[in-house]
Amino acid sequence: MGERYHERYRVEPSAAFRLDGVNPEETQGLRGKEARGLLAGELEKLSGLQERLYAEGKRSLLLVLQAMDGGGKDSTIRRVFRGVNPQGCYVVSFKAPSQEELAHDFLWRIHRRTPARGHIGVFNRSHYEDVLVPLVHETVPASLVEGRYEHINCLEKMLHDSGTRLVKVFLHISKEYQLKRMHRRLERPDKLWKFALEDLEEREHWDAYMGAYETLSGRCSTPRAPWCVVPANNRRFSSIVVAQLLVDALREIDPQHPPAFDPEQYPTERLQRG
Repeated sequence: MGERYHERYRVEPSAAFRLDGVNPEETQGLRGKEARGLLAGELEKLSGLQERLYAEGKRSLLLVLQAMDGGGKDSTIRRVFRGVNPQGCYVVSFKAPSQEELAHDFLWRIHRRTPARGHIGVFNRSHYEDVLVPLVHETVPASLVEGRYEHINCLEKMLHDSGTRLVKVFLHISKEYQLKRMHRRLERPDKLWKFALEDLEEREHWDAYMGAYETLSGRCSTPRAPWCVVPANNRRFSSIVVAQLLVDALREIDPQHPPAFDPEQYPTERLQRG
């Protein structure tokens, strides 16, 4: 299968996890032509496995993507899914909850957007925002946040037991890299739409967010749905890691094409009618 670059980034269940153990600059020496070739190969595998998943129509795959602003969620989705049949894949971006969503439990809007059998779903931000933001801004009691970890783990267990494989990725960038990306948005007219003053305000809470990610990674990395903290200052490398995670997850699912039939037994005379 070749080297699997994601293996060292998995968060062990119930571990006291520290982000400073993962260097955002790391590429494991993978750069240039070798990196481009490896990514192309993984995308080809992903395309074939996704076709089998869609044809089988029995299991599904959910990619949960989290990152600080500028962490490359959108570009990762573009790179990794560019060769996937759009009929069997969709992306959901979870922003601030609407009034209707606030009138339900915090997982209501999440569960209804999980992938149907045969599909790959991508969460661009996710249910983890409902523990991150309260932890950082202290908008709800700590006891309520504590309960949400258990609720999230129960939801993910239920999804796994129902045939949905979860891949959870935190794209880990440095604070300096984030500032570089923000400057890039201001310097390029085609990127201005991505800039918001709120992003600068959230940047002031960087350390609090890092602590919150460490907490949720330790509390919600389970054998059924482990977290993977991926170095993301180099976007091609992080895309390779995410692609490998998806390929390996689909190989574990091992979807199969529906049973074949013998064309010789098909009433071909019906095809010959004008």
